[in-house]
Amino acid sequence: MGTGNAAATSIFSATISGTTMTVVSLLSGDPIVVGQYITGTSVTANTYITANTSSGVYTLSQSSTVASATTMYAAGNALLNDPSPMSLGVGPLGRIYNFDVIPQTLVANNIATTQTPAAAGAIVLTAGTSVSSVIRSNGVSVLQLDCPRAVSITQVTAGTAVTVTVSGYDYYGQAMTSAILTSPGAVVTTLKAFYQVSSVSVSAATTTAITVGTSDVIGIPIRVIDGGYIVDLGWAGSIVTDTGTFVAADTTAIATSATGDVRGTYKPSSASNGIRRLVLSIAVNGIQVGPNSTRTGALGVTQA
Repeated sequence: MGTGNAAATSIFSATISGTTMTVVSLLSGDPIVVGQYITGTSVTANTYITANTSSGVYTLSQSSTVASATTMYAAGNALLNDPSPMSLGVGPLGRIYNFDVIPQTLVANNIATTQTPAAAGAIVLTAGTSVSSVIRSNGVSVLQLDCPRAVSITQVTAGTAVTVTVSGYDYYGQAMTSAILTSPGAVVTTLKAFYQVSSVSVSAATTTAITVGTSDVIGIPIRVIDGGYIVDLGWAGSIVTDTGTFVAADTTAIATSATGDVRGTYKPSSASNGIRRLVLSIAVNGIQVGPNSTRTGALGVTQA
């Protein structure tokens, strides 16, 4: 090894007498450890540390003579099968992703106003509060929500339960559908979070009125397969971790209209109102951002 210091992890001043190196001062970098290669003026090539005999005193694998304190460099580690310093690392293995959004107040009928379908088929969509009518680049007209969130279906009591199929797109423009069975007298929500809705259809006549709107179930923008990856849950300005409802990403190999959200969802502990801020701090792992990252690892399986 030469005397270069480009890949050094430690820079220090030391003397060497035979196989004994005495460190005078650590100039910069990490602490010196056994196994590291030592380079510097008059240091024999391929010399590495074999032992730390006392504070600042090390035994080397080869003899050298450096009588006066000289700047030296430590890098690599012979004992870890690291014969020379690496010029390149493996890239980012992980980071914290902060998802920051202020959901608007949910509205039970801002996607479809009250109507009673007389037969199976599509229902009329109408953009209401916090929903915009837009035309996608592919020419498809959609209703765009304020942020990715599950769609709610409300049916009047005593109606006939039917399957409602919501079709549209996620935040990344992937086409998706979600089918959910209504519950007369109650509100049900799709398992998937939509960003744009292109159509809503029913499987049969409902016999009572239904409305379609937004919910407080918010779609997470990256795949979270376990709650342990959520570092912090901030809601409504509180420094106390929120106690809402987290649903992990559905990792079913092939998504269908019956499977869950491919990235996961979170419902805060209290209602959204267009003022309360949701901040999810998510630990993102190597399969999502590292050198071996994949689209599935980051965004989940392909939507369906």
